[in-house]
Amino acid sequence: MTIDQEIIDRKGARKVMDISNTVLTLLNKGEIETVNLTEWLAIDHVELIENVFPDIGISKENITLIKERIIALKKPTTMSITKLVGPSLYELYNNDKNYKLIIKKLSTHTSDAIRCYAPYLISLDERLTLQEKFNVSKSLIADKHFGIREIVWMALRPQIAENLNESVSFLSTWTKDKDENIRRFTTEATRPRGVWCKHIETLKEHPEIALPILEELKADTSKYVQDSVGNWLNDASKTVPNFVINLCNKWSLESDKTATKKIIKRAKRTIDKK
Repeated sequence: MTIDQEIIDRKGARKVMDISNTVLTLLNKGEIETVNLTEWLAIDHVELIENVFPDIGISKENITLIKERIIALKKPTTMSITKLVGPSLYELYNNDKNYKLIIKKLSTHTSDAIRCYAPYLISLDERLTLQEKFNVSKSLIADKHFGIREIVWMALRPQIAENLNESVSFLSTWTKDKDENIRRFTTEATRPRGVWCKHIETLKEHPEIALPILEELKADTSKYVQDSVGNWLNDASKTVPNFVINLCNKWSLESDKTATKKIIKRAKRTIDKK
């Protein structure tokens, strides 16, 4: 099906009720990506998997099972559904001969909502080491769509928290990656507090563990990365303010770059309010 250029170039409605029937139909068929959070939240995942999963290789029986699980959710939000569907697919297909093909089809699908399921299969795969999970997830971490990039770190974060030293050591090598999305992942996935996720208590009390990552990004040229580094340090400032103050003072002496100044300002926003 050829999609009108007007639909491809749309900015997206601000309210769900303002999304056109044509756009919503295409979203639920998995034929176009969402362009903003409003569209992402408006997708009917039951309808979506009915339309898309047969081509992914999911059996009718398992499609019905997953639909029943979605319907049974007490609070069927987009996040809760995504967290249900991904693990359900892993449970049903991790020993299937087509498992890797299913992950590939999910990871490369046109629909960002479908791609969002893939990180959970990867994160749950007990046959992969943590570093292998990072590497297998790298294309999703670098995905052009904002939603995928957020879901990937959420899916991997529990294992990052359980293996902090290993994670920091590995992710510090990604701070020099040419892709800003990869660099941003190193801080966003390890934020002490984060958004829509469980806090990493160890980093709240010992933020210095993440210095191998933070130090490499103190003058990053990308605003996307700068904001994440600043947010990371702002998280830490709520429990160990002196760490953030001392680090920011150190960076001020080491770097006179505008990027560093922006990071420091963002990092100290909670401290400066006191």
